[in-house]
Amino acid sequence: MRNPPHAGATTRDAASRAVKVSAGEVVLEGSLALPGEARGVVLFAHGSGSSRLSPRNRYVAQVLHDGDLGTLLIDLLTSEEEERDERTGELRFDIPLLAKRLVGATGWLGREAATRGLPVGYFGASTGGGAALVAAAEFPEAARAVVSRGGRPDLARAALPLVEAPTLLIVGGLDTAVIRMNREALAQLRCEKRLEIVPGATHLFEEPGALEAVARLACEWFRRHLGPGR
Repeated sequence: MRNPPHAGATTRDAASRAVKVSAGEVVLEGSLALPGEARGVVLFAHGSGSSRLSPRNRYVAQVLHDGDLGTLLIDLLTSEEEERDERTGELRFDIPLLAKRLVGATGWLGREAATRGLPVGYFGASTGGGAALVAAAEFPEAARAVVSRGGRPDLARAALPLVEAPTLLIVGGLDTAVIRMNREALAQLRCEKRLEIVPGATHLFEEPGALEAVARLACEWFRRHLGPGR
């Protein structure tokens, strides 16, 4: 994978710290970063085969920090579950489980002194996009906005009409099958919604300028829909 552009020259990165996130019956590894005047916090749900250390998600997080948004990047599976999933592939598409973990992590944000009272948004990639939409549908009080990057909303089909949070779907212009899935999902969503297609981009947005476009669109969406902070 081509590395995403280095944001250090153009963005203000917030200090990140490792955290243990209690999500129901499990404890998940995470990285929490908050700019000085955070107006909200964005919880990342990565896709299968990725992790909280994903260079793409970390780049998007840096751009969000520059927009006065905090971020929590977590692994939705424990290390033992990840090892099992590498062998069997049985958990990466378990959308109800991943959505449950997202809701649990949202509760953790609400209990932590540093993030308590901050509105929460979800940024989901690939299968994580489906999990974010299911979590937003089942617990509408959990998230105030959703952004899906190259997401699989088809995995959240039954939940789509129940989503209340304003939802932005971002898809690469060359990702033909996923464009079709997202257009079908857009028709089923009843909330405030938008579909953005990034010209010339494939599923991983590795092309020059593609990931920058994703980060800009996501930052604008979250700044618009997450409140002015505490």
